[in-house]
Amino acid sequence: MISMTLAEVARAVGGRLDSVNDDQVTVTAPTAFDSRQVEAGGLFAALPGKRVDGHDFATAAMDNGAVAVLATRPTGTPAVIVDDVVTAMSDLAHDVATRYTGRVLAITGSAGKTSTKDLLTQILSRHGSVVATQRSFNNEIGFPHTVLRVQADTDFLVLEMGARGRGHISHLAAIARPQIGAVLGIGSAHIGEFGSREAIAVAKRELVEALDTSGIAVLNADDPLVAEMADHTRAQVLRFGTGPDADVRAEDITLDASARARFTLRHGDDAAPIALGVVGVHHLTNALAAAALALSAGVGFATVAEGLNDASLVSGSRMEVTERPDGVTVINDAFNASPESVEAALLSLATIAATLRPTVAVLGEMRELGDTAPALHQKIGRQVADLGIGTLITVGGHHAELMAAAARDAGSAQVTHVEAKDEVLELLTEGLRGRDVVLIKGANSAGLFETAAALAAGH
Repeated sequence: MISMTLAEVARAVGGRLDSVNDDQVTVTAPTAFDSRQVEAGGLFAALPGKRVDGHDFATAAMDNGAVAVLATRPTGTPAVIVDDVVTAMSDLAHDVATRYTGRVLAITGSAGKTSTKDLLTQILSRHGSVVATQRSFNNEIGFPHTVLRVQADTDFLVLEMGARGRGHISHLAAIARPQIGAVLGIGSAHIGEFGSREAIAVAKRELVEALDTSGIAVLNADDPLVAEMADHTRAQVLRFGTGPDADVRAEDITLDASARARFTLRHGDDAAPIALGVVGVHHLTNALAAAALALSAGVGFATVAEGLNDASLVSGSRMEVTERPDGVTVINDAFNASPESVEAALLSLATIAATLRPTVAVLGEMRELGDTAPALHQKIGRQVADLGIGTLITVGGHHAELMAAAARDAGSAQVTHVEAKDEVLELLTEGLRGRDVVLIKGANSAGLFETAAALAAGH
């Protein structure tokens, strides 16, 4: 964190100091909300949880190196007392962001935020120092946590912005005002909460609306709902995509036998061959977005191309490929699932199947789809059949059963439905042979990433 005294922290959050002998003690490390992850010189945010209260761990946090605790009541340790700890984290992050002089880049969209962030961070790291969102910390708690990790000499601050309703992204953008903002695409994730893709687009549009005239809006030219956001920003617009309207575009696109994209990256008069090391044609969009963001931040084209060619996905359970010693390949894409991301993962599996390798899709239910859930699960089932995926195992309740039934009705022969993820490993262990490729995908709450990890380990 950019260094601040406890007195400055208290002023920034509108709090009062308690049990503090010296208000000039300096906070130099980020704010943590897990006492086990406190860094020496940092603050501990005592958040109330469903099962435990962070205030009960104040002493442990101090023992681990915290200089004080953000709390709503005295804890018997040096503390900054506030009315609400989450609000205080946002207020402190805003104060830090106003002191920060580097580049702030923000990413939103229905899918691909974390993968794009991973690719972008590796490109930017070739040009300067980077602080980026860890995992998918992109909500009202994770966002300020990321901002509070920035240092005075950090060149780039890369922030994911999530939204579950109108005003969420506006709130995040007010904490740390981005100079560059990218919208990746509008899908069906959370459509049960928003009501329509158009309503999702309005919420995501808040990012480009927050940019001022000196900013750059990076927009997906291949998505009409994103492309029209150019009319809702004061910023300069840079478009990415595969068509002639894109400023940063992919040409001559092919997929190799492992469903990794090969293409020519073009921007103006510059062009370079790119061979992505990540599996899935959908990562083409993420790669183009990362390239456009990096170019907007002043990174040279050659550096961008080199970075993309060498980049990998460092956040787990996102098209994470493991080749087992027995020849079985496990694709762990189980961090989360939307209709669009499931379709993209199945297309990648089908590309691999074209090499005559047997394929298995383990698909959990998709969540937060509202009234559209039955039809969307049935659509996925039909796609499994249409793509010729050899075996389908669906996991979960009624919607998973609908997906299985739709696959059978469309001609899939090997279809099994189970209610619990614990049944999946037994099914797979009995039937897998060398050269089989297994895709595992489902909503985060389904926990199939645990199944995927166990399968990859050969359990």
